[in-house]
Amino acid sequence: MIEGDSQNTKRKVINSLFWKLMERGGVQGIQFIVQVVLARILSPNDYGIISLITIFISLANVFIQSGFNTALIQKKDVKEEDFSSVLYISLFVSIVLYILLFFTSPFIADFYGILELKQVLRVLSIILFFGAFNSIQNSIIARTMQFKKLFIVSVFSILISGIVGITLAYLGLGVWALVAQQIANQVSITFILWFTLKWRPKLIFSINRVGDLFSYGWKLLVSSLIDTLYMNLRGLIVGKVYTSDMLAFYNRGEQFPQLIVNNINGSIQSVMLPTLSAEQENRKRVKELVRRSIVTSSFLIFPLMIGLAAVGEPLIKILLTDKWLPCVPFMQIFCLTYALWPIHTSNLQAINALGRSDIFLKLEIIKKILGVTILIISMNYGIYAIALGGLLSGIISSFINAYPNLKLLNYGYKEQIKDILPSLILSLIMGLAVYGFLFLNISPYLILVIQVFTGAVVYIGLAKLFKLECYEYLISTIKGILIKNNK
Repeated sequence: MIEGDSQNTKRKVINSLFWKLMERGGVQGIQFIVQVVLARILSPNDYGIISLITIFISLANVFIQSGFNTALIQKKDVKEEDFSSVLYISLFVSIVLYILLFFTSPFIADFYGILELKQVLRVLSIILFFGAFNSIQNSIIARTMQFKKLFIVSVFSILISGIVGITLAYLGLGVWALVAQQIANQVSITFILWFTLKWRPKLIFSINRVGDLFSYGWKLLVSSLIDTLYMNLRGLIVGKVYTSDMLAFYNRGEQFPQLIVNNINGSIQSVMLPTLSAEQENRKRVKELVRRSIVTSSFLIFPLMIGLAAVGEPLIKILLTDKWLPCVPFMQIFCLTYALWPIHTSNLQAINALGRSDIFLKLEIIKKILGVTILIISMNYGIYAIALGGLLSGIISSFINAYPNLKLLNYGYKEQIKDILPSLILSLIMGLAVYGFLFLNISPYLILVIQVFTGAVVYIGLAKLFKLECYEYLISTIKGILIKNNK
């Protein structure tokens, strides 16, 4: 019976992961194309302005979408009144935050010396209302693992918003093309889900149910607020100390590795939280799932991050033109930073799924004190030192995140290093082989093709030669899916 349940869980996880990867891949793929087109039309200054504003909206969204969202997924006995009650609370918070941003926008614009910030922030903040509603819809989808539905909705939404953004950019609207694109995306997601998801809010509200969810979610809310503020602190400093162009290069350098990691690791973790939560009473099973998550995501992400760092210069020349070349050093640093994310997120998801949000909060406080200390020191040595400081902070944080699971799951950092080391070594060998082609005096198009082909052959060839456990697991899983689909 236990074996049957394990097989059912595996099938459900693989099916959900497939559609989550499709959703992430489809959306990120289309969004990538849209961003490339927009970056070729618009100036780095336009992106610098929108990057700065997005920081403030991201901070506001933490209060609306964090804490309660995860609590709705993690809690076993969620009722209809939970979803409706949380929606009304979220909408109320979004109204308060919109008013706050509306009246503080002139001061923010004056502080950064960019007059456009005032009106752009006031208009773009409208997405807070749609985010409040959409957070409940996403909780229901994650809880019921309806990722196929989310895939369809997300692809349609990004297509609609992409067309809006590109059209307005060609018409010469500059930064407002980016504003319209983001608003169109949020509006499309909310309304399409309204017609495809059966859930409808009801006129019911229970303060007791909200309090129960808040008792778990407030720690995650504070953790998320600390994390979001910390993650955007560098952007706030770069935007103030340096030009908006330099902020655009800094953020553009982060965008490429972030896109890849969010697509692969984000898909895995979105499926893992509800799966781990369902298995939370069986610690041995949770460890198996967490280990599989770390090994699989590392096998996929390490070569992609190291490979991306190696092909950075010809890639940016081809996709974004020479005006964006200053973002290449930042991209290379961020590739190394984001390569660590499988370890971060898998360990933290396990802690969340086991209901230990208290540990989660403590870890966030420790990591952010460390990170801010490193940031303060690195500020004295220039903008590249700020980015390198983030990498150093990420390395130390990966040890901190893994520490509690030594006791909770008997899965400490030593065992985790042993699991990821084969993928890391093969990725470094592949990266060195690929990087050498940069010294050829040929077209960047040809260099990029040679680099990508060589990287794929070297990494997959070595994985097959040394019979890496994760490689064989993925091949057998893919074969199983293909055989099942052909029946």
